[in-house]
Amino acid sequence: MATILIVEDDPRQLRLYSKALRGYRLTCVSHATAALASIRTEVPDLIILDHILDQGERGTDFLPRLKDAAAHVPVIVISGSLGLREQLQALQGPRAAHYVLEKPVDLDALEQTVEVALTECGLGETIRTLQSLEHTEKLDPSEPDRRFTERLARQHHLLKRLRGTTERPNISALARDHHVARKTIIRDLQDLIRRRQLPAELYPEWETEAGAED
Repeated sequence: MATILIVEDDPRQLRLYSKALRGYRLTCVSHATAALASIRTEVPDLIILDHILDQGERGTDFLPRLKDAAAHVPVIVISGSLGLREQLQALQGPRAAHYVLEKPVDLDALEQTVEVALTECGLGETIRTLQSLEHTEKLDPSEPDRRFTERLARQHHLLKRLRGTTERPNISALARDHHVARKTIIRDLQDLIRRRQLPAELYPEWETEAGAED
């Protein structure tokens, strides 16, 4: 399951989010200072950030620090008090949020936004940027930087395909789909499990199988 860090101090809102986001692994904290500490322990796949928080903190004030700590993680800001100008400010610049949703939150809209943020924003967006830069620079396919981007893109595709399933991955089929060796897929699964993006139960042999370079 994808991991979502929810920064919210209202128990009623947390109950709503827990109901709407049952298919995800949720970590909940009541203020942004605790969110920064949580990110140092485990980087989430998505952050849901309320604007008015416990201890007098304002979520948007912490947005740049959260993005500095995890630049590739998409952020959804939730607020019932931000004006249009403040919403635009939260969505602009190098350390911006991806979305702003107003309270009362429409749970269907929240679910849809979370799904898009997880699949298309964040890591997926980073990969597209790297691929665009490589195309512009006309890098040779054998260049180490190019190989890193290809591995990252492949792992992102695997993550989208396997996330939420309990079926054991078919290593041979995945290798054929991605035109790589089985050992490459095994190494990718090891990386994803090691980063806690996939559960170890999905591929129990991940610690004993030896990954190798392409």
